[in-house]
Amino acid sequence: MVSLRCHRSKYIWATLGVLALLWLYIFPVYRIPSDKEMVDEVLRQGQTWSRNQTGVDLYRKLLTECCDPKRMFAVTKENSPIGKVLWYDGEIYHYHTVTNETYPIFVQDTPLQLPLKKCSVVGNGGVLKHSGCGKEIDQADFIMRCNLPPLSKEYTTDVGTRTHLVSANPSIIEKNFQNLLWSRKSFIESMKAYGSSYIYIPAFSMKPGTDPSLRAYHALADSASNQTVLFANPDFLKNVGRFWKNHGVHGKRLSTGLFLVSLALGLCEEVTAYGFWPFSVGLDERPVSHHYYDNILPSSRFHAMPEEFLQLWHLHKRGTLRMRVGDCA
Repeated sequence: MVSLRCHRSKYIWATLGVLALLWLYIFPVYRIPSDKEMVDEVLRQGQTWSRNQTGVDLYRKLLTECCDPKRMFAVTKENSPIGKVLWYDGEIYHYHTVTNETYPIFVQDTPLQLPLKKCSVVGNGGVLKHSGCGKEIDQADFIMRCNLPPLSKEYTTDVGTRTHLVSANPSIIEKNFQNLLWSRKSFIESMKAYGSSYIYIPAFSMKPGTDPSLRAYHALADSASNQTVLFANPDFLKNVGRFWKNHGVHGKRLSTGLFLVSLALGLCEEVTAYGFWPFSVGLDERPVSHHYYDNILPSSRFHAMPEEFLQLWHLHKRGTLRMRVGDCA
């Protein structure tokens, strides 16, 4: 009887131990620095920055091994033939099987001329407002932007004018263009701001986003647009999410900005990130709006923006990429 009780006690404690480890994995015990602490940390770092080629090569190697961005960042005819099952990376039980209808709209292979040299990844943070970074951003060889941001004349001094790849989340298509169910005109007109760029759409991340994403493709194709739609490969997005989770980012889903920085680290020789600053005050300790064009806050249920910033800031300090969080003048 005593032996049986001891066995049960050990089993119970072992079970509690496993549950505790799972809890710590899902809800890790650590403290994100306050806004003021981050301002002080960035000010201590100062403007000095030097590129660490060893760090650049290491991260390109790590991302190639986990995610193969050169071959897998977009859905192509090569990596997704007819019959291929694309499992949605944002949902567990849903998938899309490549058919005779969807296969023809995929590009044949990765269309980018690799390796890309100097890349700018432009987030939409309010820290860009009055930064004067537009000219510096435009000097890059390849410029990535997030979620169809406004590029009207009032913003170009701070964010630049050129675009080579811009992401378009289906939620943006739903919110700004009513899922393209009633009219295409405003969507087609607004897309002209991005020139002859690639439009990077995560059509196979969440099932409700597939149809509006396909409508966006057909709207641009029917208007004889000079833009190329690339559908984000859900396998790539899932693997990048797993990569950053293993590096300390525990949000339900990565932000679009971190996906694009990951892509740039895998494809570019030199990466500079702008507009990544998820804190309420800037380096001058004045309030900073969430976006450079509005102050609408994101849902905290999905993204862990401060955690993402800290990971990118570590890479900045190591010389793997450069973060621009102040004025560029």
